Amino acid sequence: MSSNVARQHAIQAITTYKADAAPLNFAETKPTDFFGCNVFNDKVMRERLPKAVYKSLHKTIAFGERMDPSIADTVAAVMKDWAIEKGATHFTHIFYPLTGQTAEKHDSFLSPDATGGVIAEFSGSMLIRGEPDASSFPSGGLRSTFEARGYTAWDVTSPAYIMENPNGTFLCIPTMFLSWTGVALDKKTPLLRSGQALNRQAKRVLKLFGIEPALPIVSFAGLEQEYFCIDHNFNFARPDLQVAGRSLFGARPAKGQEFSDQYFGVIPQRVLSYMMEVERELYKLAVPVRTRHNEVAPSQYEIAPLYEVSNLAVDHNHIIMSTLRNVAKRYGLKCLLHEKPFAGVNGSGKHVNYSIGNAELGSLFDPGETPHANAKFLVFCAAMIRAVHKFGGLLRATVASASNDHRLGANEAPPAIMSIFLGDQLTEVFEAFRAGRVEDAAGGHRKRALNLGVDTLPSLPTDPGDRNRTSPVAFTGNRFEFRALGSSQSAADSITALNAMMADSLGHAADWLERELAAGRDFNAALQSYIEHVIEEHSAIIFNGDGYSDIWHNEAVRRGLPNLRTTPEALPELTQPAVIELYESQQIMNRQELKARQDIYLEQYCKTLRTEARLMIRMARTIIFPAGMRYQGELASTAASMKAIGKDFRTVTLDAVTEQLRGLQDAIGSLEAVLAGADEKPLEERAAYYCDRVLPVMGEARRYADLLETRVADDLWSLPSYQEILFGK
Repeated sequence: MSSNVARQHAIQAITTYKADAAPLNFAETKPTDFFGCNVFNDKVMRERLPKAVYKSLHKTIAFGERMDPSIADTVAAVMKDWAIEKGATHFTHIFYPLTGQTAEKHDSFLSPDATGGVIAEFSGSMLIRGEPDASSFPSGGLRSTFEARGYTAWDVTSPAYIMENPNGTFLCIPTMFLSWTGVALDKKTPLLRSGQALNRQAKRVLKLFGIEPALPIVSFAGLEQEYFCIDHNFNFARPDLQVAGRSLFGARPAKGQEFSDQYFGVIPQRVLSYMMEVERELYKLAVPVRTRHNEVAPSQYEIAPLYEVSNLAVDHNHIIMSTLRNVAKRYGLKCLLHEKPFAGVNGSGKHVNYSIGNAELGSLFDPGETPHANAKFLVFCAAMIRAVHKFGGLLRATVASASNDHRLGANEAPPAIMSIFLGDQLTEVFEAFRAGRVEDAAGGHRKRALNLGVDTLPSLPTDPGDRNRTSPVAFTGNRFEFRALGSSQSAADSITALNAMMADSLGHAADWLERELAAGRDFNAALQSYIEHVIEEHSAIIFNGDGYSDIWHNEAVRRGLPNLRTTPEALPELTQPAVIELYESQQIMNRQELKARQDIYLEQYCKTLRTEARLMIRMARTIIFPAGMRYQGELASTAASMKAIGKDFRTVTLDAVTEQLRGLQDAIGSLEAVLAGADEKPLEERAAYYCDRVLPVMGEARRYADLLETRVADDLWSLPSYQEILFGK
């Protein structure tokens, strides 16, 4: 075998791998029998809680009513008993600080009694509120470091659940995370507030249609999670994968994804076994995972649940990400959630299938089969068009990160220009509104006035157009698919923005219709005038073509659509006056909370690139330079030996290796120089500096290192290659 020892061990581990885990027997333990068994769900509450307490709590969960604090002790006692029956010794308040990760602090149920023993305690106050030490979480200037007090507050709408560990279990309680002054320090609090704003404004519009649902109007999300899965030995042999989550060096293999033979191909046996155990763990937690398949790139996969209320969908996605990581270890695998762990092949996203509605009405983005249903759909669809046009920059900012910047703009990831794909038929209908006319339903050349009150409005099929993989926001039948979110990111920020944008646009629709009706116009005429206005003002956001093309990029400039290519360009959108007005008017976040998020995310961007640059310097000096110089020495020695015996030996390889070593040395020196003093700059200037000055030099260093990989003798190159990592199953 020609590879060196580290690579040999990694390859040998793959070829001799045997699963330690016992086979899962779904015939004896049917998923239908244990689905949700570790969740304190409605069924458990109905069986265990006193009837009056259950009814009170159910009203809070189902109808959004304020919780009666007097029931907290009873709920806590029942929840504690249920958890202890399942082996739990501790409980934790799960929350999502502005790191974007899941956070938890475990506390024991056990407390000393007065006789030298212990008793299990869990009061209503312990359920409703926790107080973790919050001093080390990023706050963006919302509080001083010495002000460590932060509170977790029970999110009653997301059920508590039991997490299993080989040595026991513990109770997890989803919570919000706030400062003692009530400032949101997390991602869940704004999400819940945005849901309330959406409900308020959607019900205003529905009331004008004569619809007054008993249930709240909520947003739904189906979050498709893409990820890479590689043998963990390769991860340990690559410092860049281990520390940065992506390969900072790596030459393209002879074969990548160009044959399209990975997509929906047969899932490798070890990976399929891993997927099955992931699904079993998720079934216990009532995560409705449904789809698994190979993705486009080699060693890339996808797991997708059915849609759920967006708050629960976000919680479940965090559970999915942690379960993917944890279970992978049992199969000798490493799950990579980074958006672009490997250059030259597809990156990973997390598509957000977004809709609004409730159990009574279904999706309000469903075209329906009657003109009246069409009219309601067209109003809500028009509101979405206005929302994306007016707040496209905000939507782009919610997916901004150093890792996602590598992915946006190619390989089925949408461009940074926010646009909406509607499909040809739906676009034609809206264009007809702008013109005030539409072709008749028979498809002839005769024109008729388009009137929402009569049957000349054509029936709209569920799928009024093909999918567009290059569109950031695409209508896909009864929902909009937002494709720009990165695989490692929490969906909370994007869904919060979508809810806020829709609340604003639906409020605008309600204001318009109420004003028209007050002026004496009938309802159909008012609806028609609203849709005509929206399309006239906001149709620039509609684009059904190729989002990757230069033609579209030039056209987007002409239409006035922003092209925020990088994170430093995108994040200032969070503090634009229109965005501040949006969040403050909908009571979601104030100016200080938005500015804090902008600063935190810019700081994270700088820290990510600084870490990668430092790691690149170290790997170049301790791994790549030595390999290249050893090979250069071997080539030079061979040339000297041949010359001594009177034969001419001068190879192109020696010259090329020497040139590439010199180029890498110069690039690494330049990288050290540009890093010096970078962190002394003001934050926004620092982020731009890392983007404009540091990243290009990193790219240049990588170019020389990757060229060396294609030249240096294989037995001298210690880093596992892309070929080994991506195709070693």
